[in-house]
Amino acid sequence: MSTKIDVAIVGAGAAGMMCAIEAARRGRSVCVLDHSKKLAEKIRISGGGRCNFTNLHTKPENYLSANPNYCRSALARYTPQDFIAWLNKHDIGYHEKKLGQLFCDQGSMAVITMLKKECDTAGVRLLAPCSIATVDHMSPPPPQDTGERFHIQTDHGTFHPQSLVIASGGLSIPKIGATPFGYRIAQQFGIPVTKLKPGLVPLSFHPDDWSSYSDLAGVSLDAEVSYGRQTFREGILFTHRGLSGPAILQISSYWEPGQPLHINFMPGHDTLKLFLEQRDSRMLLSNFFAQYLPKRFIEKWCATLPKNILSGDKPLNQYSEKEIGTLSAQLSNWEITPSGTLGYSKAEVTCGGVSTDALSSKTMEASQVPGLYFIGEVVDVTGQLGGYNFQWAWASGYAAGQHC
Repeated sequence: MSTKIDVAIVGAGAAGMMCAIEAARRGRSVCVLDHSKKLAEKIRISGGGRCNFTNLHTKPENYLSANPNYCRSALARYTPQDFIAWLNKHDIGYHEKKLGQLFCDQGSMAVITMLKKECDTAGVRLLAPCSIATVDHMSPPPPQDTGERFHIQTDHGTFHPQSLVIASGGLSIPKIGATPFGYRIAQQFGIPVTKLKPGLVPLSFHPDDWSSYSDLAGVSLDAEVSYGRQTFREGILFTHRGLSGPAILQISSYWEPGQPLHINFMPGHDTLKLFLEQRDSRMLLSNFFAQYLPKRFIEKWCATLPKNILSGDKPLNQYSEKEIGTLSAQLSNWEITPSGTLGYSKAEVTCGGVSTDALSSKTMEASQVPGLYFIGEVVDVTGQLGGYNFQWAWASGYAAGQHC
């Protein structure tokens, strides 16, 4: 079977369905192709099943890219308020959890159902599962231009779209179907792909370096984690293999292998001042710490400090001013170097992607390949934790949907 359509979209996730809806509303014939049996699996599992669908504080500074300004245009034209208005239209409730993060009251399936309903209403054709064998470009155009620019061979037949939109996502969470399809298409058409790495991912340490801390698995605490110019203050979680939690996930997208992180376990406190105010106290050091930090963590942390820094758990009045100063510095600036990350299987996103130098920031179209668009995670635009990646999916999908 051979089918001529206006727009073919590869990927039935957040960006792909948003683009399909907007293009179909313009009167374009649209078909969405996805290799998975289920639509929008990443939406379904997001936010623990509650779908952190956007962030009220979205701004370009919340995104990583080789071109930090690339996302500005799309984000300005489709805002969190635009998506909220869509939820209100469908009577879907939501709430703010923290830091502008919005979650769906009825769960992530409510968002998927809304997108599917809008696709159906707009006349979008969804094919899933659909396996794509080849994608070819008709260049130069035939003598009698029929509007066809691409040939897509699939197990559902051959499609001949005028516009091809790649919304196939990145490499994160392969168990729900992540593949490098989008990057291969970019390379096939001579479009550069920037360095790829797991983002928003737990960090691991060499077993020999972490053996002293592995039995802290399950302990969480508020901390400030820094790398370079980036600092995040949220929870961190000790695991058997290393560190996780929101602050660690955030910094992981910026961290480079072989480089140290700096952790402040007492954010918002002048640790040295707290010590000096209790200098004459007979309270044990561990009990003093336990006023601010989990006792299990404190006991282990004190036990792992070198003897030249901490010579046993003594009353505060038995420590010298030099020892107190050293302890304060250790608590507020613990330097550690991860051995790596837990990889794409545990990563929420893929950092890097199709180079924005090759794409229009207004339309998401490849400048050297008319009719070819890239949107969502496959592009070198990566949001921080907290709904920013979904907002990029909505915004980039909307931008392409207005032009493809």
